[in-house]
Amino acid sequence: MTTTHVEPAAYPFNDPTGLALSELYERARDAQGLLRVRMPYGEPAWLVTRYADARFVLGDRRFSRAAEADHDAPRQSPGRREGGLLSMDPPDHARLRTLATKAFTVHRVERLRPGIRELAEGLLDELVAAGPPADLVEHFALPVPVAVICRLLGVPAGDQPLFREWSDASLSTSSKTTEEFTANQDELRAYMAELVAEHRRRPAEDLMTALIEARDVDDRLSEKELVDLCVGILVAGHETTATQIPNFLCTLLDHPDQFDRLRADPGLIAGAVEELLRFVPLGAAAAFPRYATEDVEVGGTPVRAGEPLLVAVGAANRDALRFTAPDRLDLTREANQHLGFGHGVHHCLGAQLARVELQEALRALVRKMPGLRPAGDIVWKTQMLVRGPRSMPVTW
Repeated sequence: MTTTHVEPAAYPFNDPTGLALSELYERARDAQGLLRVRMPYGEPAWLVTRYADARFVLGDRRFSRAAEADHDAPRQSPGRREGGLLSMDPPDHARLRTLATKAFTVHRVERLRPGIRELAEGLLDELVAAGPPADLVEHFALPVPVAVICRLLGVPAGDQPLFREWSDASLSTSSKTTEEFTANQDELRAYMAELVAEHRRRPAEDLMTALIEARDVDDRLSEKELVDLCVGILVAGHETTATQIPNFLCTLLDHPDQFDRLRADPGLIAGAVEELLRFVPLGAAAAFPRYATEDVEVGGTPVRAGEPLLVAVGAANRDALRFTAPDRLDLTREANQHLGFGHGVHHCLGAQLARVELQEALRALVRKMPGLRPAGDIVWKTQMLVRGPRSMPVTW
């Protein structure tokens, strides 16, 4: 398992219809060195499953995201997608990220909290008034982050069905060709370019206007970079949060003792969100390969320059060398330095916003619907980079 001569294991491991972490990850963590894997498309890669190794690869500049463009990158679909900010290395990555980071500081995000709380509670009030059952995804988990990111970017809320379809396609692992991925991306870019033009005509107090000023006044990014950055913020700014809200609820329903503890003490919510981010393996598989730019040893395995590595964050977050009783959900866990938002230069740009949205969504559910329970079978997303319910019928 420490040489490139071993036949690669078929990958991905996780079942998309659920949130379980495949036992194959545990075997890989316990084995010597790194595991060699092969995705359905692209070249073989080293799979990183241990916490220390994951932090090393995610945080060290000798592992490049931009190099993916020069390789037949490991992937789940035949088509290749452009990753925008996620596919860049410093210094270009730092230049663009710095512009957007100003909108996601702790201070700015905390100013949004009262509005997010009002939105979450208002949506649940509407569900209660309408009566059970209800689809938690369609009527709560999705509208919360969509409304927030639309307000932040200045995107008309009525356009949700449009960008929802484009977002799904951009995160799909189906058998779309590169041409189909490109066509979808071009449609989303054209939509965003028109919004940029509208904001130039009518500036507003939002993130898109600030980015336009950086483009037009300071010339700190190109027009394409401006559009792509807005696209990336729009897609990433709602999809993972909208998926994690029902994921968290599924997990709590599977751990009634912890759910009861949270209902009894809402003061645990901030820590509960961190523990759920650690515990829930969101990805169907490790994605976004890093390429070694020089020979380097990772976890006892010699990785040669030009070889890709896939970092399995879900597996690293269950590493017993880092977390006590890692397979136990413990909402009171302390010093929870999970990798749910990544690590290093590509640490999630909107991590603080996602935290607040998840905290307020969970707080509203506990407060408004303490008797929440399933009312039918979950329909799971399939052929997507992230796992979670597409629909989740509930009652209360």
